[in-house]
This record gives sequence, C-alpha cells and structure tokens, in this order.
Amino acid sequence: MKIITTTEALAESCAEFAKHDFVTVDTEFLRESTFWPILCLIQVAGPDDAVIIDPMADGIDLAPFFKLMADISVMKVFHAARQDVEIIYNLGNLLPDPIFDSQVAAMVCGYGDSIAYNMLVSKIVGAQIDKSSRFTDWARRPLTEKQLDYALADVTHLRDVYLSLKAQLEEQGRSHWVLEEMKVLTNPQTYDMPVELAWRRLKMRVRKPIDLAIMQKVAEWRESEARNRDVPRGRVIKDDAIYEIAQQHPKDINALSRLRGLPRGFEKSRYATGLLEAVQAGLAIPKDELPVVPRPSRSPEGTGAATELLKVLLKVVAEQHGVAGKVIATVDELEKIAADDDADVPALQGWRRELFGKQALELKRGDISLGFEDRKIQVIELE
Repeated sequence: MKIITTTEALAESCAEFAKHDFVTVDTEFLRESTFWPILCLIQVAGPDDAVIIDPMADGIDLAPFFKLMADISVMKVFHAARQDVEIIYNLGNLLPDPIFDSQVAAMVCGYGDSIAYNMLVSKIVGAQIDKSSRFTDWARRPLTEKQLDYALADVTHLRDVYLSLKAQLEEQGRSHWVLEEMKVLTNPQTYDMPVELAWRRLKMRVRKPIDLAIMQKVAEWRESEARNRDVPRGRVIKDDAIYEIAQQHPKDINALSRLRGLPRGFEKSRYATGLLEAVQAGLAIPKDELPVVPRPSRSPEGTGAATELLKVLLKVVAEQHGVAGKVIATVDELEKIAADDDADVPALQGWRRELFGKQALELKRGDISLGFEDRKIQVIELE
C-alpha cells in the first residue's frame, strides 16, 4: 500500500496517473465541527496502481493532485461525486473535468435509486466491503492498516464498476445521458451559494413580506459568520431562532434576551450586535421593495388525477427501459407537466423527453392510455 506524504512523491504518482484514460477518486473528510470540510485522505487509483494521499502531512502541496483533476484527457471517476467535487473546488479553486459519477450511471443502467457504493460493488464485482471502519475519525494519526484498506477499497473496486457501467452505457446507447447529468456537477453554480441566498436553505416559511426580509438578512448574517468563523451554521444560531427572529423583530438587547431560540447569554456576546444590525437592515427596506413571499407550491385544481396517471406511466417507462424513475422525473416535475404542456422541467428536455416526456404529453392529450394486460400495466396506442 502506497501512502503519499510528500509533494515530490505526489507529483511523481500524479504524472503516472495522467498517462491513463481514467482514474478513480474518493476523499475522506470531517465537517462535524466546522463549516468547511477538513480533508483527511485522498484515494486515487489508475488501472494498475492505487495510492492514498495524506493531505494533512507536514509540508505537502496538493498542486499536482489538482493538476490531475483539471487534466481534460483523464476521466475522473467518483461515486456520489458531489461532496468530493465540492471539496476539490473549495480547496483547489477548480472543478474536476471530465467526471463520471457511478451512482448516476447506475441509476441510468437500472440499479435503483441512489444505490450505495457497497451494494453496487456487490452487484457488479461480487465483492463484499467490510464496513466496520466507516465511522473512523479520519483526522487521527496513525490510521490502522484495516482503516487504510477500507479507504483504498473505495477506489480499487470502483475501477471495475466504472468499466462495467461504461460498457453497459455504450451497449444501451446511453453514454450521452450520463454526460448530460455531469454538466450539473461541473458547473460552479452548483457549489457557489451567495450568502444573500442562504435563506433558501431554510425549511420554515413566513407569511409577511417584512418577516421574509428579516429572515433573509439574518440568514445572510449567519452564513457569513459561519464561513468566517469556520463553524457549522447551527453553532451560530439555529434555524428555529431565525424563524423566531423573523416573526418577533427584536430591536435591542433586551428583546434578544427574551427569545427562546437563542442560547442563554447570547445577547451579551459580541455577535449580538451583528444580529441586531441584520434585523435592522430588514426593517429598513422600503415597503415597495420588500421581497415577495413565495406561495406554497400546490397542484392546480383538477390536475391531481393527471399527476397520478403520470406517476404510473413513469413507473411503466422506468421498468420497461431499466432506468431508475428518480433520474427521469421527480414528483414536482410530474405535477408541473400535469398543469402545463410547456413546463420548463428536465423531464421535457433532452433524453428524458425522448424516453418519457413525449409519452407524458401523449397521455395528457388522450393519444395513448394505460391498460392492464398479462398481469402488467401497459401503454396502449389509441387509434
């Protein structure tokens, strides 16, 4: 097992990896007590070699690794890529490209919705992964041989998984489906959330424009504090506290002290002033400039039955083509299609339209129907 702890060794290994058509990549990280994830290990494998990179080693410069990630002649293969790609983007200021996400490819090939890596390895490679090390504190040193073996298995088995899925996609003519999905993962906007939009993460909803204005400003303040202090958002203030503040409009220290959602003594902390300034910024917005409160998404009256029919059609199409229904369309998209033939949703675009969207519209128009034949629900063409 090769463990890389120096920049020189990293540059040498990455130069070798760059000679291949693809590499498999995984990371181990911690973020329980920080806003930004702490990168603890990087695992990389080529067709004939595999290494573990220790990004916490003294003096190591990850520039050779980032150069490999940016090499457009080398396919970077991940499983459930988003968090790994986000870490590379934040640390290296670049997005790996091109990439292949085996979880997405598995959904396209009919292995189910968001299949776990160990299950995919079991189905394709026939190997069983020992998961006893999955709760390892990856920041601790030294790591045991067993822990390192577990980490390395995340990329060694992925080689065979990738080659198998790639062959299946080519055989089925679906390679371009996965390439289309990868555009989201290689788009900076996927990872760049402006602090001004932090309120969109909140599940709570308010009814008044002034309450929403305060919620937006306080969420923006919390996001900035969390990033600057490198602590989880909830360590600054909880979501419930933002909701309470948006409704109560506290204007001074005494008002803060009466809020149940804030930690005891928060009003005496150095952060209280910033929070009150955020509230005041929301209150200062002119009435005619207040944000519009989003309406709860409800299906238009009379489209409920159409949505249910589209759900059945989606299940039929997914089973017929061996594709996970989740990757074709979401329930929200089905509701929008039921209400509008020209809905701006992925299910009516690209390969999804060819596979499902056209039939969805035909079902709405009455050009096709659903029937029960040979113990299965079938799509029936109508004269």
